[in-house]
Amino acid sequence: MDEIRPVEAGTALSPQRVQEPGRPWPLPERPGFLMRRLHQIHVSLFSERCGAFRITPLQYSLLSLLAERGEADQTTLANSVALDRTTTTGALKRLEARGFIERAVSPTDRRAQCCRPTQAGRDLLERMEEAARQAHDATLEPLAGPEREVLIRLMKKITAAYQQRQGGDGVMT
Repeated sequence: MDEIRPVEAGTALSPQRVQEPGRPWPLPERPGFLMRRLHQIHVSLFSERCGAFRITPLQYSLLSLLAERGEADQTTLANSVALDRTTTTGALKRLEARGFIERAVSPTDRRAQCCRPTQAGRDLLERMEEAARQAHDATLEPLAGPEREVLIRLMKKITAAYQQRQGGDGVMT
């Protein structure tokens, strides 16, 4: 495998073909495989550091968004975490069952469920903060500071370009 060299912040990356026609394309060189593998690694590191809180990365993201916004409907939350409404609703129901959020019918739209964090949910986020940061730091640990910045910038660029796409079910919003 090629050596990965640090890229200085602000340096333009030279365009390279990901896969040249007629050449075998080994799995460890495929972007999709690498992204899925990186996600698996992060979930594992999150579980190691945050397992005592019995909360998944998705639940943590939803609770963090609610704490930031104060209140949001389930569709807005699903769109914000780029997942289908069914998966998001299941995660929200589990957070509600544990007393970390409240859900109620929207006063302006009876079809919508409004969600807000409870004090227990805000307290959980506060207790989890250091462990969650450690999980994110551990994910990026093999990279030098400038490499971390470049990776984050590139991931933001890709996700912004495909913002309208949802998660793995192919649902578009």
